[in-house]
Amino acid sequence: MGALCIKLLPRLFLLMVTLPVNLSFYLPGLAPVSFCEEEKEGICENKIQLYVNRLDSVESVLPYEYNAFGFCSAGGKKRPSENLGQVLFGERIEPSPYVFNFKKNEDCKYVCTVKYNSGDQKLDFLKKAMLLNYQHHWIIDNMPVTWCYDVEESLKFCNPGFPIGCYVTEQGHPKDACVISSDFHEKDTFYIFNHVDITISYHVVDKSEGAEGARLVSAKLEPKSVKHAKPDQLDCSGTPMEISNKHQGEVAIIYTYSVKFREEPAIRWASRWDYILESMPHTNIQWFSIMNSLVIVLFLSGMVAMIMLRTLHKDIARYNQMDSAEDAQEEFGWKLVHGDVFRPPRKGMLLSVFLGSGTQIFIMTFVTLFFACLGFLSPANRGALMTCAVVLWVLLGTPAGYIAARFYKSFGGEKWKTNVLMTAFLCPGIVFADFFVMNLILWGEGSSAAIPFGTLVAILALWFCISVPLTFIGAYFGFKKNAIEHPVRTNQIPRQIPEQSFYTKPIPGIIMGGILPFGCIFIQLFFILNSIWSHQMYYMFGFLFLVFIILVITCSEATILLCYFHLCAEDYHWQWRSFLTSGFTAIYFLVYAVHYFFSKLQITGTASTILYFGYTMIMALIFFLFTGTIGFFACFWFVTKIYSVVKVD
Repeated sequence: MGALCIKLLPRLFLLMVTLPVNLSFYLPGLAPVSFCEEEKEGICENKIQLYVNRLDSVESVLPYEYNAFGFCSAGGKKRPSENLGQVLFGERIEPSPYVFNFKKNEDCKYVCTVKYNSGDQKLDFLKKAMLLNYQHHWIIDNMPVTWCYDVEESLKFCNPGFPIGCYVTEQGHPKDACVISSDFHEKDTFYIFNHVDITISYHVVDKSEGAEGARLVSAKLEPKSVKHAKPDQLDCSGTPMEISNKHQGEVAIIYTYSVKFREEPAIRWASRWDYILESMPHTNIQWFSIMNSLVIVLFLSGMVAMIMLRTLHKDIARYNQMDSAEDAQEEFGWKLVHGDVFRPPRKGMLLSVFLGSGTQIFIMTFVTLFFACLGFLSPANRGALMTCAVVLWVLLGTPAGYIAARFYKSFGGEKWKTNVLMTAFLCPGIVFADFFVMNLILWGEGSSAAIPFGTLVAILALWFCISVPLTFIGAYFGFKKNAIEHPVRTNQIPRQIPEQSFYTKPIPGIIMGGILPFGCIFIQLFFILNSIWSHQMYYMFGFLFLVFIILVITCSEATILLCYFHLCAEDYHWQWRSFLTSGFTAIYFLVYAVHYFFSKLQITGTASTILYFGYTMIMALIFFLFTGTIGFFACFWFVTKIYSVVKVD
């Protein structure tokens, strides 16, 4: 492995160095491309290439490549290179045979004919895809080609995808897109959308902008099912192209398109995504989500402030006025446990490893969301969010190693080699093992989301050759530093903990502690799960960053409150409890994910169900480490602070 790392290090270093350079040149989004009727080299282009992405469905977790269905292929054209984030998300962008000339309208233009025989595996696959409502995702000038249609209350929804086709059941009930036309009425019949009417809008560039030609600001289409007699006898207004489930013999599908260009002087290139984002439902609920979270934060802040300013202030004043031995014998409350409060916890090794991994995830999340807020990781820059998160996680091995080593040393641990190895391999290893099993299922199903073997090797190389050495460096500095000095000495003999009431017992406290942080995020969680599993675009990173800050505050305050109550009840085992109190939010997240699966999703099939829960477990583990670390550090700060201001003999 060492020899392999040495060979791969120059390439990996180049990847890490060039990535920020590339991002700095293109971000936010991508550089605009100008088009004109006659191509001028280096100034403007005439040909508009339509690209196709993977096909996916809300009824299945398994996406498939465009060519898996036997659609018209470009044949020999070079595929655009994909970044790490795109590969991990299963995006497979490739050129299509649809190529347009700028401002040249076309009507009922022939693309290709695809022939299937009854019983053909690809025809069965195509029928299954129509049954599960698989959607095309087309791209023009790095912008999704949208299908806009009316929804309730005369609102228009612009979907960045459109269905392959639809199915009318044996009882004559139209499914999915078959409801758009009364022509789709034959029982037990599939209707394929083999014709598209595309409208491309453009904005003419002002000379003052230092460019020539025009820039594309939207691409919309309307899918149609049309039965053509022959390639040389095209009729794009005829009867629908139907494929009966009982049909025997050859099926020939002729694909066509119409395209027209329209000038849009009011829409500028910089705001060309707005019409998609504005049409998306539930945007107003975001403000309700933020207000809901802020109310919880204000309530908790009020409680913490009351404890800090009133109760704690009185406690400290009273404890510090105790001069006589008689007064000292009558100690009560949290001061009683001053000799045990910094006693090393059980399983200190595991706790320190969790803290190291949690710190790594916390910094990674904060920086990624910060960049996303600045517009660097917009939907236009495909895969950038995932690429940024992975690269940051790899580079943040040093803080993980440092924090784990520092706390393990303060817990009195001496097995530093085991500690650093567990920090580098335990949590990442669990995530990778889960991810690898999910990938095996995707490989078995032939899905485009299956990570190629070369990419898996690259991810392992990033982990072993960059992240692990950085973790070792962080651990070296963590162990080299002196152990954390506590404000009070620890007694040799542990104090006996009195019988606790129901509310101050560990499990009820931990269960209660996770409710408020989850209450802050559950609405935002709905949008995030929608973007992952229902293939909706997520762009509200400003809201998400605000919710992230609120979550950090809520986890901290809820843990501090419960920590204070437990210390007053003379229970000094706060280390694991503070971690698990905040970390229990992940259990609520898991319960919500199960509820979301059964109530909101229409996913069918064993493989899709296993994949959903497999990936959800990865998210829950990451969330557990993230929230648990916040709770521990908040409690550690609180305990250190209160015992440093009280006089102890």
